[in-house]
Amino acid sequence: MSFFSISSDKSSRLLGTAWSACSALIGIVACFIAAAHAQDVDWQKVDEALGRKPAVTGDVHRYGFPRTDLTVTLDGVTIKPALALGGWVAFKPAHGGVMAMGDLVLLESEINPVMLKMIASELEITAVHNHLLGASPATFYMHVAGHGDPVKIATAIRDALAESKTPLSAAAPTAPPPAVDLDTAQLDQIIGVKGQANGGVYQFNVPRRDPITEEGIQLSPVGPLGVATAINFQPTGGGKAVITGDFVMTSGEVNPVIKALRSHGIGVTALHSHMLDEQPRLFFMHFWANDDAIKLANGLRAALDKTASTKS
Repeated sequence: MSFFSISSDKSSRLLGTAWSACSALIGIVACFIAAAHAQDVDWQKVDEALGRKPAVTGDVHRYGFPRTDLTVTLDGVTIKPALALGGWVAFKPAHGGVMAMGDLVLLESEINPVMLKMIASELEITAVHNHLLGASPATFYMHVAGHGDPVKIATAIRDALAESKTPLSAAAPTAPPPAVDLDTAQLDQIIGVKGQANGGVYQFNVPRRDPITEEGIQLSPVGPLGVATAINFQPTGGGKAVITGDFVMTSGEVNPVIKALRSHGIGVTALHSHMLDEQPRLFFMHFWANDDAIKLANGLRAALDKTASTKS
């Protein structure tokens, strides 16, 4: 004989309410833990180790290493660092210190010396590849990762970059960057998110709708950790621009995006991975074109429509 019983419907409601409360509590605890980790990091020492100040988005600190020392040309266009030569390293507080991710821009002769230094410091190499085709000189991109003490990781990255000619001292501001001579309002409308000018280049970061994790840590859907589709326009005069960047895609999106880009006259220059343990598995597709900026934006929008990307 039962002295206590609850109808199945009422039981389900009670369990649902309890689970919601538990989930909310877990979320609050996670936020406090993340805040505690962020406060534990001595960011000034990280800044000093890397020789520059970061751009801060939420709890992510991202340090830029643009190859301002290089003069790279493609299709008769001198590539601005913000278009395709912007190396970076980002730090996100995590259990045991930080999770670090980065993308370093290197000449072919610099790849192995930098890699050997990374290996000696027990940092991971997660990808090495091209982004562009036919650029002179050729540039390559080394993706790196680490987990642990932020100052040790920062020092290791600086020591590795010292094996290249990457400028290790942040350049003092000089003349204001050139104006972006494009109809940026129309570009915003077509791409579906608000862009921003950076060093004479108009840049978009288009987040994905699905959550992305690496080693169980949720990555921000916007720019700092490199999991948003990046689209860059560099004006070339008369309403024209060169474009490059990378689409962030799941496996089922890869070929629809290729077809959309090629049908709009946009070249596909690379297809590869950037990380090792992300969920869902992601692929990155780089592109290039030199044409009317509005025409190219419409082609990029057609490709974005083949992905689970956000649109304002």
